[in-house]
Amino acid sequence: MTETAAGFLTKEAYDRLKAELDQLTGVGRIEIARKIEEAREEGDLKENGGYHAAREEQGKMEARIRQLQDLLHNAVVGETPPDDGVVEPGMVVTVELFGEQEKFLLGSREIADDDLQVFSEKSPMGAAVNGKSVGDTTSYEAPTGKTIEVKILDAKPYTG
Repeated sequence: MTETAAGFLTKEAYDRLKAELDQLTGVGRIEIARKIEEAREEGDLKENGGYHAAREEQGKMEARIRQLQDLLHNAVVGETPPDDGVVEPGMVVTVELFGEQEKFLLGSREIADDDLQVFSEKSPMGAAVNGKSVGDTTSYEAPTGKTIEVKILDAKPYTG
């Protein structure tokens, strides 16, 4: 994860991610090391499926640890924003885009516990709507170079 992907986290999301990191770097690492050692004792490593599966699991776990460390290090932690109609990180925003309504969370994907689409406040869409108010129209440049107009229809604090 890069600095551009880091962003706003609620205190609750920060605490939840910190607890996950603590578990992975403590009990998680001990458990995976035990699995690898048990599989290693079974013999020939070239054809040992348990060993290779445990090593793959270890790789995924270490990648998640690095992701969490980076996210927590670069995150801006704050309280849920006020319900004042101004778009800011931590808000669920409804916009009109190409004549259709689209709803998304402005902030970090790690805030959302559901399938809600998420835009970082540093993304083109996020940067365009951040700081604007309900009723405002703004635009941003798509990667294709096309200017995309967005009307803000609603902005409410994310409640999970």
